[in-house]
Amino acid sequence: MLAGCRWLALEVKYLDRAQSFYEAFLDLDVRYEGDGETALSVGETDLILRQPGTVPRGGLHTHYAMTIPTAEYDDWYERLDQRFDLVEHTFGDARSLYFYDTEGNCVELGESDDADPGVAALFEIVLEVEDLDRALSFYTGLGFETVDAGDDRERVRLTTGAVDLELWEPHLGLADARGGVHVDFGVGCEDPAAVADAVAADALAVTEAGEDVRIRDPDGHYVTLVS
Repeated sequence: MLAGCRWLALEVKYLDRAQSFYEAFLDLDVRYEGDGETALSVGETDLILRQPGTVPRGGLHTHYAMTIPTAEYDDWYERLDQRFDLVEHTFGDARSLYFYDTEGNCVELGESDDADPGVAALFEIVLEVEDLDRALSFYTGLGFETVDAGDDRERVRLTTGAVDLELWEPHLGLADARGGVHVDFGVGCEDPAAVADAVAADALAVTEAGEDVRIRDPDGHYVTLVS
């Protein structure tokens, strides 16, 4: 059984500039600083800013979403609208605002009645895939459940119940966002070895890391099952 997102890594050219962006505009705190990367705290998730270097790399032009409380939404909009060309969309009764970071990643802030104060949780990651049916088969085999498929069959939405994953064939989405390439992310898992076995035949690589298992999917994305 899969759980929430443990980390999402973004590749950045200038680490100091990217870190300053997230600290200044989203009030994210630094969880740790290492060799060529910095992790910022988004609830229980590490948002990792990583300079180009070792594999796995961070994702490029990744679209991802984090929660903000409904009571704070208007304040966040007013604050960010002073600096960014915001795009807003409504999904049912929930609003989301979109803007871009220093590296061209599309950041979404979605309002939630259940969110803790501030930027509280990472709830969606978008991956660019070459073959939607192949990617869908892989991630449902991994344990994600299908939530919604776009009418144009360019995308599909899956979930663990704690974090959503959107698979996009190459196209521009809302706010001209694109799915990320060579994304590196981790999800919680009760039995990483057993789950990895279910998709090992279709994975490009499966590597054990202690009790965790790192999998490279058919499109080159890295997903680590974290015990």
